[in-house]
Amino acid sequence: MEKIISLFADFGVFVLFPWAVWHVTRKILPIAVLPILLGILLAVWHVPVEHWGIPSVYGNDIGWVAVLVLAFTAGLEMWQHPGEEYGKNAISTPTLGRLLGGAAVALGGPFLIGSVIVYYFFLPLHGWQAPQVSPGIAAVSLGLCIAVSALPVLIGVVRELEPQHRSLGQLALKLAVVDDAALWIGLAILQFAARGAAALHGWTGLEFLAVLLLVGLAVAGGWASRHYKHPPLFVIWLAVPVYLAAGSWASMQLGLHELIGAYFAGAIMPPSWVRRLPVEKVGTFSLIWLAPMFFGHSGLKIDGDALTWPSVVASLALVGISIVTKMGAVYIFPPASGLTQRQKLSVSALLQCKGLMEIVAATILHGQGMISEFAFASLMVLAVISTSLTGPMFRLFSGRVAR
Repeated sequence: MEKIISLFADFGVFVLFPWAVWHVTRKILPIAVLPILLGILLAVWHVPVEHWGIPSVYGNDIGWVAVLVLAFTAGLEMWQHPGEEYGKNAISTPTLGRLLGGAAVALGGPFLIGSVIVYYFFLPLHGWQAPQVSPGIAAVSLGLCIAVSALPVLIGVVRELEPQHRSLGQLALKLAVVDDAALWIGLAILQFAARGAAALHGWTGLEFLAVLLLVGLAVAGGWASRHYKHPPLFVIWLAVPVYLAAGSWASMQLGLHELIGAYFAGAIMPPSWVRRLPVEKVGTFSLIWLAPMFFGHSGLKIDGDALTWPSVVASLALVGISIVTKMGAVYIFPPASGLTQRQKLSVSALLQCKGLMEIVAATILHGQGMISEFAFASLMVLAVISTSLTGPMFRLFSGRVAR
């Protein structure tokens, strides 16, 4: 009974209250951002929410499953409107090479420039020296956090876009998937560089099984697209949890985030199956009524004592570096051909969303002694500010679309 009461308290604080604020403020900020901001404020003010049973056990589990569902439905939506035009915002489907090249530039440009600026201008400052690694590794670690985009929160942001902007959101999500994969691969490489071969473990049979499982899902999806286009509806619903669980587990075994596998699993489901599913309704319900508990709990995990005014000032400088370099990279080499200037800037605005992934990455780096306490606090503020600016910046650049 106590766990149920805690769940209701959790739901009231991180779901109902942000939802009310979201409506009162006329949806200025994405609803996925509000629970994170609330969690951080509660942590900074040392509000004893643990007396209310927050974070609750059930709320944590429900929130995590909801975010997996958000990632999965984002993958499904790649096929939801395969040929639909969105007026002036319609974009051509990029080739795989163009998409990967655009993702590499969008991530690599801010990463290289951010690392150099941090090395020469931030690390010499008091309190920025990493306790257990060389300045070079510390600079690269911070540069990676500056460059990355956050998949789970961006999924929520894209979910809130108007239909005429959804194609731009899907393009940004594809770039964010590459960003997220690069983030986790980069974290593994950095830990190897900092600690040597002991940071990595040899593959076991589970990793090979994970690869075979992902290949099997893709092959099964391709076969069904050609030979089993219209199965009974119950078959499609039975396949949904299988794809979601298998994709998430496989990516976790490979050392990637489970959300990457969930997104991939949704993207390789047969398009004819996907069109018979209420993807929009399921995604919206998860975003508004379930996932906020996960986002709020993430904000609660931040050390409130590390957030000082100097860290805020440093974070504002990092925000400026992140915005300028990301926009410049996307503008110079856009991930799809034929994008207008507004569309380039709109995609780069969506990629400012850092949110949870940067918080997770910074926590890992801080725990390994690869960034200082001061740098860690600055990255936390950077994640919140950049994520909060994502929606307003996108509306500024995208403008009104003729209906």
